[in-house]
Amino acid sequence: MEKKRSAQTGRIGNRPYWVLNIANVVRGIHQVGGAVFLTSFLINDFDLPRLYSVMVFSSGLLLFFLEGMRHRQIIRELSGLSTMVKLLLLGAACHGYLPPAPTVLIVFFAASMVSHAPKYIRHRLIL
Repeated sequence: MEKKRSAQTGRIGNRPYWVLNIANVVRGIHQVGGAVFLTSFLINDFDLPRLYSVMVFSSGLLLFFLEGMRHRQIIRELSGLSTMVKLLLLGAACHGYLPPAPTVLIVFFAASMVSHAPKYIRHRLIL
């Protein structure tokens, strides 16, 4: 028997089952693009192909929208706030404000931690 969680999570709306299936395919595309994106920062002689850059950012935007269909307060939840922090850190790394390779690696590690956290943590209201 599971204990009742005391932390408040965001409002949950209805999302058709076919949207979940699309989100799973988009998530796979996002991971492939993300792997190549990370590789471009970790291997010095590897230039990021434009296709993968477009792939990772467009699939990420689509995933955020699809997740927002179900979690109506995603911007106030841990998952939404972590996405905003990830984008800020990636922008800072790409524009030279932070060291690129370690920053991108930290962003990927944090993204993995948040995305694999239990629902009651991932969708906990922060704001």
